[in-house]
Amino acid sequence: MIGILAGMGPKSTGPFVDKIVDECQKIYGATNDIDFPHMMIYSCPTPFYVDKPINHTAMEMAITNGAHRLEKTGVDFIAIPCNTAHIYFNQLKNSVSVPLLNMVDETIMKIPKNTKKVALLATNPTVQSGLFQESLLKHGFDLIHKNSWQTYVNKIIVKIKQGQINESQYLWDEFYSELAETIDTAIIACTDLNVVTDKKSSDIYFVDSSTCLAQAVVHKYLSLTERWPKGEEIK
Repeated sequence: MIGILAGMGPKSTGPFVDKIVDECQKIYGATNDIDFPHMMIYSCPTPFYVDKPINHTAMEMAITNGAHRLEKTGVDFIAIPCNTAHIYFNQLKNSVSVPLLNMVDETIMKIPKNTKKVALLATNPTVQSGLFQESLLKHGFDLIHKNSWQTYVNKIIVKIKQGQINESQYLWDEFYSELAETIDTAIIACTDLNVVTDKKSSDIYFVDSSTCLAQAVVHKYLSLTERWPKGEEIK
């Protein structure tokens, strides 16, 4: 059974589950209800505020408690569709007995090799933690980051959390035009942003951390079952 520790933020939980369903259809041709995996989804409220510094002790405790609750339901592994939560990945990994999928690692692997300039669109804590930067530099990617871009991202996330979707879409469209002039690839490293970024783009290649994790969830599920189509190899 798949374990999903979600709720960070609340509006990102539904879209992430939808992505898993989509990937089941794409990857192994799930069609009927019985073809899809068992999932246990725990929406875990956390003390996160876009405009305030994180209380790391309180945040780690909230996420760890959520992981423990999910583990007790009998899940085989856990995915956490929140990049910021991965600041505490090592602590979480050591606190539960079931495997955890690493959203950051899965995302880095999906960046096209021919990428020239990449932007990281994430919350302040995720950016400041350096979760992505070290791996990006290690793989030779030119990371472009501007304070004005971060201000845009923060405002968009706030609008989404406040339910002001039209306003957030307007800000995103404005921000997108500026991004397209500078970069060729953007890492969507905040699941809240999926509300405005889940659309086709001809100017920027999006590497969506949520989609990358959803694909990893399905591959992990298939590795534990016999649902993989005959003649296919799990990658």
